[in-house]
Amino acid sequence: MSQQSESRETVQAVETAFDILDEIRSQNNVTLSDLADDLSLAKSTVHRHLRTLNDRHYITHKEGEFELSFELLALGEAARRKDETYALAEEKVEELARKTGERAQFVVEEDGVGFCVFRATGEHAVETDPQVGSQMPLHATASGKSILAFLPTHRIKELLDESLPVETPNTITDRDTLREELDSVREQGYAVNHCEHIEGLTAFGAPVRRSDGGVIGAISISGPERRFEDADIEEEVRSRLLGTTNELELNITHSQ
Repeated sequence: MSQQSESRETVQAVETAFDILDEIRSQNNVTLSDLADDLSLAKSTVHRHLRTLNDRHYITHKEGEFELSFELLALGEAARRKDETYALAEEKVEELARKTGERAQFVVEEDGVGFCVFRATGEHAVETDPQVGSQMPLHATASGKSILAFLPTHRIKELLDESLPVETPNTITDRDTLREELDSVREQGYAVNHCEHIEGLTAFGAPVRRSDGGVIGAISISGPERRFEDADIEEEVRSRLLGTTNELELNITHSQ
């Protein structure tokens, strides 16, 4: 068996366990029968997994319905704090949301996917994804394009060679067009998402970089498309975003 084949091998029982956790997350409270039906699995199989997950305190059950346990918070928080520089972003995200009144988030890239690590909402913010922990496509988000633009060349090529799913009618899926946009992001220092991830939502994103030029993540700020059509509002948002990421980069440099 080749090394590539071995690297793609998975453990079916582990996959099933995570499928069950994902299904519970999506439905919140769900019964054994519902899980078995939705996942096309035997009730006995689902029951064994549920019992194991419950014994490990990753799920809990009340009156025959299963839900995620608070034990998972410990795993999530450990992931969020694994890089001490991430913690420095939290205060800046909250500050940016407060000053602009919009929604701000700090996003990192892992295995070619964007993950929302911190999120804050201002007084005028609209409640949409991403929630903390949410995954998002790099090519269709302002934060994702900000990260993509400053990754090493071989890594950019690797990620653009993968599938670029359509999120909205505005999503850029043509690789040459996307490369040109990434060139613009490098020149101007920020990226724009023109309703490419969520219809009706515009976002601006800027990279957070180390002193050696490596990208740590990105901060983005988003709001309704029509509100951001106001040139004064757009300019204020962009200016505050770039100022915030610059301050964060300085804090990271001096904390090391």
